[in-house]
Amino acid sequence: MSQFTRSTFALVLAGGRGSRLRELTDWRCKPAVPFGGKFRIIDFTLSNCVNSGIRRIGVATQYKAHSLIRHIQRGWSFLDGRFDEFIELLPAQQQIAAAWYSGTADAVFQNLAVLRRHSPRYVLVLAGDHVYKMDYGRMIAFHVRHEADVTVACVAAPLATASASGVMGIGEGRRVVSFVEKPAEPQPIPGQPDQALVSMGIYVFNTQFLYEQLIRDADDPRSSHDFGRDLIPYVVRRYRVFAHPFGESCVGMTPAQEPYWRDVGTIDAYWEANMELTKVVPELNLYDQDWPIWTYQEQLPPAKFVFDDADRRGMAIDAMVSGGCIISGAVVRRSLLFSDVRVESRSVIEDSVILPDVRIGCNVILKRAVIDRRCEIPDGMVVGVDSGTDRKQFHVTPEGVTLVTPNMLGQEVYSVR
Repeated sequence: MSQFTRSTFALVLAGGRGSRLRELTDWRCKPAVPFGGKFRIIDFTLSNCVNSGIRRIGVATQYKAHSLIRHIQRGWSFLDGRFDEFIELLPAQQQIAAAWYSGTADAVFQNLAVLRRHSPRYVLVLAGDHVYKMDYGRMIAFHVRHEADVTVACVAAPLATASASGVMGIGEGRRVVSFVEKPAEPQPIPGQPDQALVSMGIYVFNTQFLYEQLIRDADDPRSSHDFGRDLIPYVVRRYRVFAHPFGESCVGMTPAQEPYWRDVGTIDAYWEANMELTKVVPELNLYDQDWPIWTYQEQLPPAKFVFDDADRRGMAIDAMVSGGCIISGAVVRRSLLFSDVRVESRSVIEDSVILPDVRIGCNVILKRAVIDRRCEIPDGMVVGVDSGTDRKQFHVTPEGVTLVTPNMLGQEVYSVR
C-alpha cells in the first residue's frame, strides 16, 4: 500500500463553522474544538493521514480559522519538507474568483493550482470534523483494485439519524447506484430496516478525473458546488463509483466491535463522545501506541490532587484528568478535564466535560455540563440540577446537557482558542 499512499495528496476540508455546536464555535471552527482531554477534533483526521503514510496534506480553512491555524503550526510542524512531507494551510484566497469557498467541491476547485503543483496520482478528500481511526491506505488500495474513478467511504448508521448525511445505495460488487444528500426519508439497507448506509465524507479520486469534474461543476450555474449535493450524485450516474465499507479500514477494532466513527456535530453528541472515553474500556482507544493521535503537547506539570479531610478530599473516580490540573479538595466523578483546570474545595463535578484553562470555585456543583475554555465558575454556582434555572442563563440541550461559555457568565473573552 505504501506505493499508493506516497502517490496521494490529502486535502482536509476544515472551513466549516459547525453551527449545531452553538456557542462552542462562536470563536473557533468545528475542527478546532477540543476533544478527548488534550486533542482537537482535526487531530484525528491528520493523525490518520500520518499513520497511514500520507505525508502530503493540505488543510483548507475559512471560518474563524485562527485557533485552527495556530494549533496546526504548533503541533504539526514535525513533518520534514526535505522528504517532501508537509501540511500546507490553504485559507480561502479568492485565487480563481472574487468569492470565498461556496461549497466543499468549490474549496478543492479553488486549490487546483496547489494540487497540480504536487502532481499526485490520487487525491484523498477528507472532512476535518469527525472522530475516528482509519487506515486510508487500505481504502486507496480498494480504490485501485476496483479500478474506480471515485471511492466513497461508508458506514451503517441508524435510520433515525441518517438524514443528516449523504445516504448511499450499492449494487453488485459494491458499485454505488444512488447517492442522496441529507434525504428527508433515508433509504434503509436491504434486510436492515433500521439502518442506512451513509457517506463519511471521505473520497478517493483519480487525480485527472477529479480535475475534470471540478472544472465541469464550477461551470454549472445550477450547482451549489458541493461534493455531497452535486458532484458525487452526478458522477454516480455516469462513472465508476464504489463504496468502501469503513469496517475494512477501521483501526483498533475487535471482531465484536462496531466501527467507531463519531460526528460530534451537536452538543449532545459532543458530550456523549467525550463521556464514552471515561468508561473502563472505551470504544475509542486513545492508548494505542501503534496508531497514536498526534497533537500539540503543552509543557504542563502532572495533575495534582490535594487534601484528604472528610469533607474536603481531592479525588477523581472514573474520570480522565489532563496535565496541569489541580483538584484541591474537590470530587470529580465520570468526567473529563482538559489541561490546566483548577477545581477548588468542596466542589462536586459529575458527568461533565471541562475544557482547558477553566477555574471552578468552592462549593460548586456541576452535573451533565460542558464548560467552555477560560470560564471562571464562581463560588457556590450550581449547574445541571435545575434545567429551568439553567435555561435563564445558559444553553440546555434536548438531552439535558448544559453548555456554559465565558460570555454566558458575563466574562469578556474575545477569543477562546
